[in-house]
Order: sequence, then C-alpha cells, then structure tokens
Amino acid sequence: MNLTDPYPAARRDSLEEDLHGTLVADPYRWLEDASSAETVRWSQSQDALYAAYRSVAPEGLEDRFRGRLTELLGAGYVGTPVWRGRRRFSSRRAGDAEHAVVEVVDDGDAPAGSPRTLVDPMVLDPAGTTTLDAWQPSVEGDLLAYQVSTGGTEESVLHVIDVATGESVDGPIDRARYSPVAWLPGAGSFFYVRRLDPALVPPDEQQYHRRVWWHRVGTDTADDVQVFGEGLDRTTYFGLHVSRDGRWLVVSASAGTAPRTEVWICDLAATGPQELEPVPVTVGLDAETAAWVGRDGRLYLHTDLDAPRGRLAVTDPLRPGPEHWTTLLAQDAEAVLADVVLLDEGDAPADAPAAVEPSEIVALWRRHAVSEVTVHDPRSGERLAGEAGRVDLPGLGTVGGLVRRPTGGRELWFSYTDHTTPTQIHHVDTRTGAVSLWATPPDRPATLPAVHSEQVAFRSADGTTVRMIVLARADTVVDGHPVAPAPTVLYGYGGFQISLEPAYSATALAWVEAGGVHVVANLRGGGEEGEDWHRAGMRAHKQNVFDDFHAAAEHLVAHGWTTPDRLAVWGGSNGGLLVGAAVTQRPDLFAAAVCSAPLLDMVRYQHFGLGVTWTEEYGDAADPEELGWLLGYSPYHRALTSTDQRPAYPAVLFTVFEGDTRVDPLHARKLCAALQHSTSGSPEVSPVLLRRETGVGHGGRSLSRTIGLSAEQLSFVARQTGLVGTDGGERG
Repeated sequence: MNLTDPYPAARRDSLEEDLHGTLVADPYRWLEDASSAETVRWSQSQDALYAAYRSVAPEGLEDRFRGRLTELLGAGYVGTPVWRGRRRFSSRRAGDAEHAVVEVVDDGDAPAGSPRTLVDPMVLDPAGTTTLDAWQPSVEGDLLAYQVSTGGTEESVLHVIDVATGESVDGPIDRARYSPVAWLPGAGSFFYVRRLDPALVPPDEQQYHRRVWWHRVGTDTADDVQVFGEGLDRTTYFGLHVSRDGRWLVVSASAGTAPRTEVWICDLAATGPQELEPVPVTVGLDAETAAWVGRDGRLYLHTDLDAPRGRLAVTDPLRPGPEHWTTLLAQDAEAVLADVVLLDEGDAPADAPAAVEPSEIVALWRRHAVSEVTVHDPRSGERLAGEAGRVDLPGLGTVGGLVRRPTGGRELWFSYTDHTTPTQIHHVDTRTGAVSLWATPPDRPATLPAVHSEQVAFRSADGTTVRMIVLARADTVVDGHPVAPAPTVLYGYGGFQISLEPAYSATALAWVEAGGVHVVANLRGGGEEGEDWHRAGMRAHKQNVFDDFHAAAEHLVAHGWTTPDRLAVWGGSNGGLLVGAAVTQRPDLFAAAVCSAPLLDMVRYQHFGLGVTWTEEYGDAADPEELGWLLGYSPYHRALTSTDQRPAYPAVLFTVFEGDTRVDPLHARKLCAALQHSTSGSPEVSPVLLRRETGVGHGGRSLSRTIGLSAEQLSFVARQTGLVGTDGGERG
C-alpha cells in the first residue's frame, strides 16, 4: 500500500440505537468482532498502511532509537528485599535479560550473600511471552508462591515451590488473576483469591465472581474451603493480610475500581481458618482503608475516611469500628500519606512473636507527586524534632515503598528513582539516622547528558492549579527558559487515583537527548493531591481531566517550550482515552498523538474486557444522566459528529495488543476508522495509523518487545513534530 493512496475502505453502517431517548450512531460496530472476515481484511490493510509508513522513514531512525533505548535500559532492575526466616528474597533483571527473576539469598543477613534464582520466566517459556505477575514467600521462607500468565492475558496461574530445592510442591492453580496470597505461619497453608468455576456462573461473567479460599499446600483445590465473599458484588476484588503471629486475618473488598474499600477482621484463634467470623471494620463507608495488626497487637488503619489526603489511625482489634479509632498521623494540608511502617527493637533472642511496642513511625508522603519520608513518635504521632524527624532522600524523586524485617528492628529499606536515576535500594538505620545506598541495578547505567527538570504550575480552565514536570536537555534551557520552541511530548493519565511521579524513563530520556522536551502532567483524576483530586476528575467531572491537559498544552506554547505544529500527546489505557479526547476536542493544539491500548467508545466500553469494573470511575451508559456524561466526551462519538466539518486531525498512531483482556483493541479499530473517514488530512502528511502486536497484552512484556514498541512510537512522533529532518538527523 502507498501513503498517497486513500485510507483502507471501511463500511459505514446506518446503525443507530435509541438510548433513553437519544439516538446514538455506531457505524463501525462491525469492527467489534475481531474474528470476522471483514474485520480481518480491514486489519490487514491497516498493517499494510503502517508498514508503508515505516518504509519511508528517515534511514536508521528507528534503529537509533532502539539502540539508545537498549543502552538506557541496560542497567537492569533491582527490587526491594523481602525477609522470611533467615532468607532474603528479591526481584532482579540483568541489563540484557528479557524479564526479571525472583532470587533468594539463604543467609539473608549477609549483605554480600550469593543469590540463587528461584523463578525465571525465560526458563518457563523461552519464547518470552510468559510474565511473572506476583510472588509471595511463606512466613518461614521455606516455600514460595508465584503467579505467571502467558500471551499478555494476565490470567495468572498459581504455583508453589520448595525454596531449598526449587522443586514444585503445588499447583498449577488457575483462575488466580489479581489474587493476593496470605500465608499462615507454620501450617503450610494460605488464604488466596480465586474465581468460581466457570460452570457455576453465566458465560459473560466468568472473569468475575471472586472468592477468598483457604488452601493447604499439596492438597487438591477441590478440597479448598471458601471462607469469604459470598453475596458481594460480582466485580469485587479482595485484599488479604495475616498478622505475623497468625491470629488475625484482615480482608478488604472493593467493587471494581470504586474508590472505597470495605474491611473486616477475623480472629483465627477463635475460629481457625475454615470458619471465619468476620467483624466489620469499615463497611458501607465512602472511604478507602488499608488495615493490619501490628507487632504490638493493635489494629492500624491507613485511611482517607474524613481525610482525603490520608491519615493513620489505631484501635484495639476487638473494637475495630471507626468510633473507636484514635488518629496517630493527621492529614497533611498538602502532602498525601502514601505508606507507613512501624519500627521496634526487634524480636527477643528466642524469636518469639510476642507483642513488641513500636519505637518509631516512619511515614512516606507525596507532596505534589514528590516523595518525602518523616519519622514520628509512636504514641503521640508527633514528628520528631530536627534531623531525627526526616529521612534524607537522594533527590527530588519517588520512594516506591517502605520495607522492614517481619522480625522487627530499627532498620528499613526503600526503593528510589527519579528522572535520571534507575531504581536503587536504600537502607535506613533509625538508631543513627544514617541513610546508605544498599543495592543498585546489576549493570552499569548508561551515560546521560545533563538534563533540566522543573515542576511547573499552571491554571486550568476553571482556575484550578495543576502541575507538570518538564524535562529538557540542559543546553536547551537558560535561566529556566527554553532557548527556542522544540518538539515536545506531553504525557498524561488522569484517572483511577493513579499518580504520575518522577521516575526513570528510557523513552523520555531518549527523546530529551535527541533535542526534544518531555512533559508529564499531573491531571485531576489522579492521586497526586489526594482523593478529592481524584474525584474532581471522575464521573460527571471527567471533562476536568481533558481541560487540564489542554491547559498544559496551551501553557507550554505560551511560554515558548513548543508550538502546536511541534507538540505531540501520548498516553495509554485511561491515558489513551485522554489522548483520544485531546485529538477530538482540540485538534488545533497538536501535531501528533500516540494512543496506546485506549478506551474510546464510552457508550459500550462496559460490555468488553474489564469495562464493567470501571463504571464507578466513568459512569454507566445504562443510566440516562450518566450516558449524557459519557456522550459528552466519548472520542469515538465526537469523531462521528465531526464528519461534516472534516477537521484536520493530528497524525495519530494507535498501538494495540491482541492479547489485551483489559481494554479490547476494538476501541482503537473503531476510532481509527472514524478518524480516517472524517479527517481532512492526508495519509502522507498527517496519517492515522494502527499498529497491532500479537502475543502481548495490557501489562507486562519482555524487554525486547518494550524496546521495539517504544522505538516505533518515538520514531513516529519525531517525524510528525519535526525532531528529525528528511535525512534522519536530529534537530537541536
């Protein structure tokens, strides 16, 4: 196929549905059926069009990006340590390895102990299509539960191996997607989450209906005991936590992705693991709460109940209701409470898990998406005075979480990353206040140019202050101002309370190094400013997210960072919806768009993939009022109504993954067809393209596939924003 040819033909049906008195057109519904002969032919034509586009790329462009991404990702990855018994577990990816592995050091207290590989996805599947979804060692460290899935489906299968020998002792246990594993001490058993047998539920509900089960290692799953979950919403997800002494089980439940959790606590000493008597902690409340029983025997609650930015409360587990809570860490006026760890003097020499009073509370905060760590008195919650009250971090970046030994002690570990630092592990000794680098990626990081990074505040359409991080090569910025407008990528997400925090990104660095500007916007709908910030960008307020994004683009143009003909937008999943809205609402603002695994037909989204679990975030088209919200911004439907005006849409690259069981590729197919029909731009100048990939899904993928995808995306935006000339050389 040639880029000067018209776009591939796509039949436009006259299909209209009457939804609550509103006629809703859907001319490309036939593209929902991926297996139909017509859809297959159309998809193959799109493959040919994309291949034609790549064939006329500046020579070596993709290869240069691919090579630099390989170098930037060549440091590899190291995860935070997890101690069980005398063993230390962690995840690690060598620089050239396709996937991370799970390793163990048998003498976990030896800093330089020799690691053994326990689980390697490439050994399980040399093709590289199997991903490691989760892992959890037993209390004593003698067994390891791990979950893997194949082909991008995220349909996790649970296995258990003997840590000493690496031999399988249990599994495979299927239907364990999104299943936490909570081990009981000593008994060789655990609680976990599994979907009901497909024969017991309607065919279109087989990916829902989770229950909590108790399983004894080595026994038939047919003998597992269902202990919790009956009667709850079919979309419910569960969280599980067992106290170290094995007495208390805490179960949390949320319907789909609703921003509220219900929590129960179970006294296993009174009932055993087979017949729970759950006591409500937070049931029927509009709040999210994480609860656990500490080593001192008290129930701790990290909650946004009456505190949208989060607080820490404590109570007696025998009196768990909110009316009995005492606040230990109050809500901060600006920072969001992200994590809490209680430290103590550690177990007695006999290693008996008796009640141990905490010595400090260590709290992780996100202040406008940047991490802070503080230390507090465990009785009053007051921050300790002076230097003792804070943990020095390596820079303005992101702490991934706080980890301590289950046996206690006054040490903790945390992961750290920022825009130019691959993930590192740091160690803190609160007895001395010393912070030290504990582990780095296994291979040498790539050499980087000097990078300018700053957080910029701007006003959205309704006057709300929004922030974004701007990255540029240091030699293109003088006194905080750009020397000249540059090709720019604006990235965003804006949903599900997910925060976009400073992090090492090979894609961003490759773009900046080539002379571009890379911007990450912290839009409403995310979690950067707490739950109120999230709710200001969901349901009836979703347009706020798009207005924030448009305002970010306008600010970048007004302050000389870029121009509309050099500005690209980029996002995936819910961020793909964001990009779809930007393209269809403000095509004048952007030259190009990368729309990956996107959600775009907001009238029918809940009928596919995991869509029904997202109605609390977006709204339900079965409700007349909520249908109005959705139609107001649905990118697919806005593109249909623009046919008469034939706007000059930006160049768009849709990237979809045929194994995606979260967001069905049908969304991209339908909007691609609609844009190709309605745009006044030509395939040669502002192409609308579809890139398909098989054998992968919405989530994890191998290193080589990650690099290949990013290289093609970077090549596309470089060409469409003028970062490269016709000879392929970077400008600037």
